Amino acid sequence: MVHPYRSLPPRALWHDGVAGADRHRFADLWRPRHALTRDTRIATFGSCFARHVARALREAGCTVLDAEPRPPMMPPAVAEARGYGVFAARTGNVYTARQMRELLEDAATGRVDPRLVWRRGARFVDALRPRIEPLGMGSEAEVLALRAWHLERLARTLRQAETLVLTLGLTEFWEDAEAGRALPLCPGVAGGTFDPSRHLWRQARSAEVLEELRTIRRLLERFRPGMRMLLTVSPVPLAATASGDHVLLATTRAKAVLRAAVAEFVEDTPEADYFPALELATHPACATGRWWEPDWRGVTAEGVGRIMGVFLAAQGLGPALPPRPLPAEAADPEAAEDASCDEILLASVARR
Repeated sequence: MVHPYRSLPPRALWHDGVAGADRHRFADLWRPRHALTRDTRIATFGSCFARHVARALREAGCTVLDAEPRPPMMPPAVAEARGYGVFAARTGNVYTARQMRELLEDAATGRVDPRLVWRRGARFVDALRPRIEPLGMGSEAEVLALRAWHLERLARTLRQAETLVLTLGLTEFWEDAEAGRALPLCPGVAGGTFDPSRHLWRQARSAEVLEELRTIRRLLERFRPGMRMLLTVSPVPLAATASGDHVLLATTRAKAVLRAAVAEFVEDTPEADYFPALELATHPACATGRWWEPDWRGVTAEGVGRIMGVFLAAQGLGPALPPRPLPAEAADPEAAEDASCDEILLASVARR
């Protein structure tokens, strides 16, 4: 009897596509919908794991845009701690689809809201990227001026970008109800004062994430018609959850919601694609070797190298990346996360 399953390719069958595959390379796991070349102008944004994507693209010789390059005399390590050279602009980590949508709206309008300046002791910080200036700034006016400059540079870069790479990490966030904005961190963690009547915990559902992605797509068309999108979902677990669930369950929910919304969006959007970083890092058939740090949250250099090796090889941009050890000053996994991930502050302050 003839039926459709008789003619399926090996990649469609678990026996051949997974059990019998070279799981160090997974050569046929991802077939990019759109080719990236070294000349493609790429803008990267997203959560902590997005930093690995941007770094791998740069090391492969790709054209990764940088709207706010570091000052020439600033040491690289100091510059990275201040958000230089990490993403396409000094956005800080963008964890949620709503946060990305609101960022694009700000870039399109140049809107700067004085309600989104937080105090940190005697200093002031941008509530939408509270760790971008570790020491804070001397006045509210300085924060607003720096944000206006940031948005102008971001808008200019988005008009140049041919592909936007966005890594989504979270579905839960805190909202400033007075300003109507999603925040990257709960007030009181890295500045500001928590007010339960103003700062509200939110949990996005898959339909909401899908609608945010559709709005993001429309906004990108305003900057550069035909801009392509490459989406990933960060495999990094939540550092803490305010949902009331166990953090493992909250993590599973977040990744499942994001993955489902991204799948629907990509299915409906010819200009969009999805790279399976989440699957490569979390499925036991893929994550062979030492992929996770002892805290089971940080992806090891070996894991990152293998994931990005699959990415680059599928695009014809190079072989698998060799594992890169952590810098000596960041040998402790949690210390390394502290340097790059706002969200881990939630866990550290909770332990005090």
